[in-house]
Amino acid sequence: MLSLRMVARRWASEAAIQKQHARHKLTAKERVELFCDPGTFRERDAGVVHNCNDFGLGSTHPEGDGLITGTGLIHGRPVYVFSQDFMVLGGSMSGTNAQKMCKIMDEAVRVGVPIVGLNDSGGARIQEGITSLAGYADVFLRNTLASGVIPQISVILGPCAGGAVYSPALTDFTFMVQNNSFMFVTGPDVVKAVTHEVVTKEELGGANTHHVKSGVAHGTFSNELEALQRLRTFYSYLPLNNKSGPPEYPSSDSRDRDCSVLDRVIPPESTQAYDIHSVILPVIDEGSWYEVQPKFARNIVTGFGRMEGKTVAIIANQPEHNAGVLDIDASMKAARFVRFADAFNIPIITFVDVPGFLPGTGQEWGGIIRHGAKLLYAYCEATVPKITVITRKAYGGAYDVMSSKHIRGDMNYAWPTAEIAVMGSKGACEIIHRHVKTPEEMSDKVKEYEQKFCTPVEAAKKGYIDAVIEPRHTRKLICEDLERLKDKVSTNPWKKHGNIPL
Repeated sequence: MLSLRMVARRWASEAAIQKQHARHKLTAKERVELFCDPGTFRERDAGVVHNCNDFGLGSTHPEGDGLITGTGLIHGRPVYVFSQDFMVLGGSMSGTNAQKMCKIMDEAVRVGVPIVGLNDSGGARIQEGITSLAGYADVFLRNTLASGVIPQISVILGPCAGGAVYSPALTDFTFMVQNNSFMFVTGPDVVKAVTHEVVTKEELGGANTHHVKSGVAHGTFSNELEALQRLRTFYSYLPLNNKSGPPEYPSSDSRDRDCSVLDRVIPPESTQAYDIHSVILPVIDEGSWYEVQPKFARNIVTGFGRMEGKTVAIIANQPEHNAGVLDIDASMKAARFVRFADAFNIPIITFVDVPGFLPGTGQEWGGIIRHGAKLLYAYCEATVPKITVITRKAYGGAYDVMSSKHIRGDMNYAWPTAEIAVMGSKGACEIIHRHVKTPEEMSDKVKEYEQKFCTPVEAAKKGYIDAVIEPRHTRKLICEDLERLKDKVSTNPWKKHGNIPL
């Protein structure tokens, strides 16, 4: 830590550094040095100063103006980084800050390398007025133009309020640190003045709030050291740009390894819950799972894994939470993840066990039709290899939405336990056989329905399922499919852009 402290002195006094550490926060320079491979970070524009002389700023022109920008390596792969320095004018956004930030963002797009922002700022530099706001807009434009071209990651390591929140919101992934990072459009004081609500910063926009309730954060960490190390791991899953393929690492995990544990995952009763991770983990390479948004919309699971060393995107219904039903939050969470994977050429593997969309006035009035259509749109639009495995239930419109054959699924499998139908047997029979008078007769009708429709046989007869497979063969088949589909070419009709139901 001593050597890093020596580097940081150019930015602030020893007392300021100690104060930063007392808050359990690293300095801006320490962050980039720890995030990048040792000795690889090269700073840009370190001598740049602001040009504002109003409100007493003319007497202080700190070098770098409270923003570190530059390039480095993560596990030997290039990365562009900017790091806001809260110890210099509160890390506030100035016109000069914006110019520095936009300069490396433009270069990152030109060379096709991801950009990572380490955010710790008090917001706009009020002394600069409209210049600061113009700077924010310049950055927002770059975020938008870079979207789908290079991966963009935001790490919130302190306050991020007002207009500052929209740059992270425009990036692909946002991560936060518990107790020290906050995001909100308006702070607790403004909320109290306008709505008379009394709320703390943590309750309004803390890490847990955005990880569990809003879904703004894709992950949280207990401290900055953990955050930087875990994000180095996360970075290893991402392609450098939209023209490169998924990164590949040596793997000794054979496609032929024993996966017989999968034969015992599905409970004998169709109403009994199980953890979908018990399906995902045996299928992907051992130790390669990195879950995204694990505490938000827990009825659906999203994350990255590897198959024979190559990155894949996993989307899976989670029967352990709300029976794996699709609702507003789950639809939005999965749709955004599908679109990222498609934008950056990452194959998508979908595990399906879904009883349908969540009913109720809360969902209908909240726009489940529109939000559910986002997931449908994302899967329909995706042209990367798409492999789907139905483990149990695939009911109603949710069957169509979850990467079915009808929306260009490349390979669609079903386990013998799969139930593919318009709806559950009991509900279906209560409609079809509503004139049946005795419970015994209805029970017979339910059994008849289950034998005909609550199996994958009918779907397989119609070609909607490519094969009914034994669970233990899932990993091997997916590995074979990914190898065969790696050069897949699929295009959409020319358009300026689609009109996704936002």
